[in-house]
Amino acid sequence: MYECIESEEGPIYTYGPIIHNEDVVAELEKKGVKVWDDDSKGEKGTLIIRAHGIGKERMQLLQSIGMNVIDATCPFVKKIHKIVSEKSAEGYNIIIAGKKDHPEVIGITGWCEGPFYVVSEPEDLDNIPFEEGSKCCLVSQTTFNHNKFNKIVAKFKKTMYYGLVFNSICNATQENQEETARVSEWADVMLVIGGKHSSNTQKLNEIASERCEHTYFIQSSDELDPAWIVHADRVGITAGASTPQNIIEEVKTKCQKKVLRNCWKKM
Repeated sequence: MYECIESEEGPIYTYGPIIHNEDVVAELEKKGVKVWDDDSKGEKGTLIIRAHGIGKERMQLLQSIGMNVIDATCPFVKKIHKIVSEKSAEGYNIIIAGKKDHPEVIGITGWCEGPFYVVSEPEDLDNIPFEEGSKCCLVSQTTFNHNKFNKIVAKFKKTMYYGLVFNSICNATQENQEETARVSEWADVMLVIGGKHSSNTQKLNEIASERCEHTYFIQSSDELDPAWIVHADRVGITAGASTPQNIIEEVKTKCQKKVLRNCWKKM
């Protein structure tokens, strides 16, 4: 992104907020990077497709209106696009485990050449109108809850569909969820750092809240209330994939200073 700011001529846009982190988006706005408005009649320039990706027709449209499109779609998301495009062309109905209004899922549906359905819970499979014996292909949003996906897969395999399953959850996302679960069971207080609209951070908050009663979802160190950790011996910290490292370090430093002060008072 910052290389584009320095190298590209003309205005620079991002297709939607480049990541779900308000601080980063605000910083980019100060540097002149704007969020693209489909109805914008402004000057043509460089348009950066964010990691969530977009549908095939949308990509072709943006290119046809004269925008210099830089595709920064996550490789894991691109892999899903390829799977649903190929399998739907082969006659498979596509089932996507994810949040139907999430940009990544909307983008995935844009690569389906036939019927598709989005599910977020195992029970949603009961509402799919495909006929018995239909060929179905199940994929997942890259940031979907790993444990919930496994439950959906278990139910999917018991249906009367002829099915294929692709676990397309990002490896880093899965590892972060598993580590968050482990730390949450150990901690007195859990701090989940990330944008309020970030799907993968919301999943981390959900996982942590199930295991640690005192879980707090914050976007920056400014939102950290010292009262949350004043009596805590063990503070766990996790963060969404889009959270800048400097914000994580600021929260960590603020926690450490508070712990040191508490230790000094007890001595």
